[in-house]
Amino acid sequence: MIFDWDHCSDQPSIIRDKKLKREIYKKSLFDMIKLLLTNLLLLPFIMISYFLKLKSTNKTDDIFALGISLENHTPQTKRRVEELGVKKLLIRFPLSKMDKLKEYEEFIKSYSSHEILINLIQDRKHIEDKELLKKDVREVFKTFKTIKSYQIGTTINRKKWAFFSVDEYLKFYKVVQDLRDKEFADISLIGSSVIDFEYHFSIRSLFNFYKIHFDKFSTLLYVDRRGSPFNTQSGFDFLKKINLLYSIVTLSPKTSNNIYITETNWPIKGTAPYAPTSEKECVSLEDYSSFMVAYYLIALASKKIDRVYWHQLDAKGYGLVNHLEDEEYPAYLAYKTMINKLSQKNMVKYSIKNSINVFEFDTLTVFYCENGFDKSFIKSEDEDIYGNSYKSGKVIYRDG
Repeated sequence: MIFDWDHCSDQPSIIRDKKLKREIYKKSLFDMIKLLLTNLLLLPFIMISYFLKLKSTNKTDDIFALGISLENHTPQTKRRVEELGVKKLLIRFPLSKMDKLKEYEEFIKSYSSHEILINLIQDRKHIEDKELLKKDVREVFKTFKTIKSYQIGTTINRKKWAFFSVDEYLKFYKVVQDLRDKEFADISLIGSSVIDFEYHFSIRSLFNFYKIHFDKFSTLLYVDRRGSPFNTQSGFDFLKKINLLYSIVTLSPKTSNNIYITETNWPIKGTAPYAPTSEKECVSLEDYSSFMVAYYLIALASKKIDRVYWHQLDAKGYGLVNHLEDEEYPAYLAYKTMINKLSQKNMVKYSIKNSINVFEFDTLTVFYCENGFDKSFIKSEDEDIYGNSYKSGKVIYRDG
């Protein structure tokens, strides 16, 4: 089976072949039954754990990380990575591109001063042929010998990404884990990479009879169809989604309690066909910037997220830079300002006062107001998300 790739939005195209869809759903029917039964059995325990409001002891004051890609790389990319000050990078390597392994090796070597997480992207050929998977992953591990962290697979709950069931993913992951255990013991494996607020798939990946273990747990936690991260979905805003996910993760023996959000962003208005969603879900450049900062602030406030990899630096429809026109979006400067002000800072307290979200760090306070601030609240020394004297918008940085 061949899945078409949409090079504009950098993702597989929607499956429109009805016959193929029926074939896929037939293959996944039994696993869907197991998914349903697993969730019905575990839901009461998960909700008890959620309402106990478990606290995390993880260190979460340096969660800033960024995705970059060989495909969208420009002569300015490396300069911008250095200028932003981000030290942790995620780079995708599709197993379908084994013929370009050396090219990827050189690309990754050029960022050797950074901490790199490689995302091994699946395809049907490697899902169906376990010996091929083992052979090619062995070659990848040997080629990228200095890289010790790999996210295995991505977006496992979207059939256009080639996994037809969670079962298929777990078998895929086990092949890689068995290889790692025998030949590459110093490598850390990360999964299960479910996209969106679809935790029933995460639950299935974490409670099963496969002899697997995730060294870190990954999720692609988007809120792009819900606007602001303060908006709710089935009663859960972004912070509550994090707390619920942590409740699930801490109950499972299949993973550590370390959670990486390895992909998130907002689609940008007026950038079709480069936006990964329809125009209805797209946001303005101003909202993109403020939502991004709010997303990181909430993740920090939760104290349950180890990293958030923004997806990604160079992407016209959803990145920090319009790589086709070499244009830095406002979010680029907002990201730079955020890292400069908040990296390695300890968040002391999060509260809500008079509809203003207050994030108190040890040396500064950040205010977020969905409807903007009253003039009486603003001080002359306040800065906006771009590091300028405050004029307008939803976010204020205030020293002290």
